[in-house]
Amino acid sequence: MLVIENDDLRLIVLSNIKEFGQKVDKHLQELRGETKSYIVPLDEVRFNNGEGKIKINETIRNKDVYIISDVGNHSMTYEMFGYENHMGPDEHFMDIKRLISAIRGQASSITVVMPLLYESRQHRRKGRESLDCAMALQELQSLGVKTIITFDVHDPNIQNATPCLSFENFYPTHTILENFIEKEKLDFDNLLVVSPDTGAMDRAIFYANMLNTDVGMFYKRRDLTKVIDGKNPIVQHEYMGKDVKNKNVIVVDDMIASGGSMLEVAEELKKRGASKVYLVATFALFTNGLEKFNKAYKEGLFDMLYTTNLTYINPKLKKQKWFYDVDCSKFLSRIINVLNRHQSISPLLNGKEEILKLIREKKN
Repeated sequence: MLVIENDDLRLIVLSNIKEFGQKVDKHLQELRGETKSYIVPLDEVRFNNGEGKIKINETIRNKDVYIISDVGNHSMTYEMFGYENHMGPDEHFMDIKRLISAIRGQASSITVVMPLLYESRQHRRKGRESLDCAMALQELQSLGVKTIITFDVHDPNIQNATPCLSFENFYPTHTILENFIEKEKLDFDNLLVVSPDTGAMDRAIFYANMLNTDVGMFYKRRDLTKVIDGKNPIVQHEYMGKDVKNKNVIVVDDMIASGGSMLEVAEELKKRGASKVYLVATFALFTNGLEKFNKAYKEGLFDMLYTTNLTYINPKLKKQKWFYDVDCSKFLSRIINVLNRHQSISPLLNGKEEILKLIREKKN
């Protein structure tokens, strides 16, 4: 492989994703045969009234800068007016804007890497409500950001809010399936991929295509007269697709908040005679519902939950024997490496042949 000398790459890793960012940095060094770190040192200051500021401690003039931030990290705390305050997505997003301000237009280009896209679930408007994700993207564009890198965004159509901004949405499907195939001992010819709702159907089809298998779908009948936790409660899950009896089923979605809907789907699959049920979600937020998953696992409703480390994972969750998190830092380092060198990203978008090869090797 031709090694291209290129010293313009810099990573600015916010403290909300420090460990993951250091892994990305290490993989970049390995890819490029370097020993120096690409991470720019900075100070993240938080005053006692909740205000903050950011200071960059190294020149980034004429550098290709990649800002990496996890807006979903709820473990970050600071003291405000004498009590401990946990940082929310709004504060993390504000720190990204502070950082761009500290760059002061000196970088040759700015790319914001938000694995979990800020306000991605508020991607469309219904009635008199805010359109937060679109406003955030437009704000970043106005601040001089050239590219947004994100993963498995809730609705890829949100990129239409900023048609002149490069919006790169990657799927960790290949990385997740590599780990799944290596870890699980099952009949891969007897697999079925199921979408838990209509919104996740494109994602399920992609997984099914990668595995050369069939796909099914549940759709949710909701009570439109009530709103609980910001949405209409589900009345019933209806199934459409191939018979799941004696099948090993993979249920895929972009994120798990409380996980209630996912567990209901798993229960329905077991009622219909599914042999094994595997849950796959790019982001395991677990705003609540951990005990429900423990109970469901003991009852045999599912066999394993696969997710990624693209956003913060509660240490309690990591200890569960039904939980497996896939490291995606190498995948992100390859993305950054290719974009920085102005190469095609197409080879990173689909690894179907590699997945089928792994399955054949596993059979043998």
